[in-house]
Amino acid sequence: MTERTSYDNDGFGTRQHQHPYREYFPIIKKWLYSDHEIFIRELISNGVDAISKLSMLSRSGEYQGEATSEITIAIDKEAKTLSISDSGIGMTADEIKKYINQVAFSSAEEFITKYKDNTDQQIIGHFGLGFYSSFMVAARVDIDTLSWQDGAQAVHWSCDGSTSFELSESDRTTRGTTITLYLNDDEAEYLEDARIKQLIKTYCDFMPVPIKLGDEVINKQEALWKKSPSELTDEDYLNLYRYLYPFEEEPLLWVHLNTDYPFVVNGILYFPKLKPDVELNKGQIKLFCNQVFVSDNCEEIIPKFLTPLRGVIDSTDIPLNVSRSFLQADRTVRQIANYVAKKVAIASKSYTATTSPNTSEFGKILAPLQNSAPSTMTSLKSKFKTTSSSVPQPIWPNLINPKSKSKGPKVTTPGQK
Repeated sequence: MTERTSYDNDGFGTRQHQHPYREYFPIIKKWLYSDHEIFIRELISNGVDAISKLSMLSRSGEYQGEATSEITIAIDKEAKTLSISDSGIGMTADEIKKYINQVAFSSAEEFITKYKDNTDQQIIGHFGLGFYSSFMVAARVDIDTLSWQDGAQAVHWSCDGSTSFELSESDRTTRGTTITLYLNDDEAEYLEDARIKQLIKTYCDFMPVPIKLGDEVINKQEALWKKSPSELTDEDYLNLYRYLYPFEEEPLLWVHLNTDYPFVVNGILYFPKLKPDVELNKGQIKLFCNQVFVSDNCEEIIPKFLTPLRGVIDSTDIPLNVSRSFLQADRTVRQIANYVAKKVAIASKSYTATTSPNTSEFGKILAPLQNSAPSTMTSLKSKFKTTSSSVPQPIWPNLINPKSKSKGPKVTTPGQK
């Protein structure tokens, strides 16, 4: 890549790129039109990563200072700016040049190059734009950052979405990074507290760092599915279910999934009380990647015959930025789907089978899937009966002794210890 550079003796100044970047900014700004809101997920994820890196340095002894952990969001309606700050590792001028001007843009460029001609595909997650997703909503983006390193000079970076950027000294005095977005006129919705809170709850609610808007912490932070079942009580599981599905009755039971080989999967699946108006074909299991929300539709990961279940699946091994058709064909995804189905089947065998003349109704609903997973289907169908002419009702009346040495998933019903 050829560059024309104008720097002073301290390495600050203006850099003009001689590179076909210009063609990518309009795509970044307009291609993901319906998904502009993901910029906040990307920027906050970067901030959490910076805080995690500082925590690692602190644990290793390289960093001896105070390691506060928080993300703060500030809105200035008059200036039409949205700022996201972290108390993480910060960056030096050289790191800005490397991670913002080279690595981050290269990642965004790769993302756009790969998908700009496939706008008809439904891409999972739209991860990968990272920092440059901010240009979907902003006419100009500024960075003010101070590295954790002793004697580091605070740095200011600014870009208006053109092929040049400015790099200069900053008057920042606290470690960490602030990204300030000068929002486009048609993106004023992101200047409203209610809209920001809604986006944080959607994408970042379970991220392990407090996210503040003003003086208020607006995310839940605690991802129960990342904990060991032995650390949790019935009320913990029930509170999560009530939080995720506030208008549903208490679940009948739940299964806690936790494996790190040959793939990483954490999750909690709930068996709900199904109502006559429930849509059995509409998946309501939420997909996360490292506690970041991806989708509320896991149909490609959860076998279709398990769509009545509720809960969370969290995995870093599920490929993102791929079409749903590709996801269905991915070997790891198939293995994860088989793992989930197997664990649910094991859970079903922990209960006494209940026979009913109405089980055939449930069988009719699941008949098209018999051939794809016959053993699991047989196990599951024997545990369901129908309480109306058309709606299956799972019932699990008797739990085998929970102190059994079975290596199956943690299975619990309310009130059972």
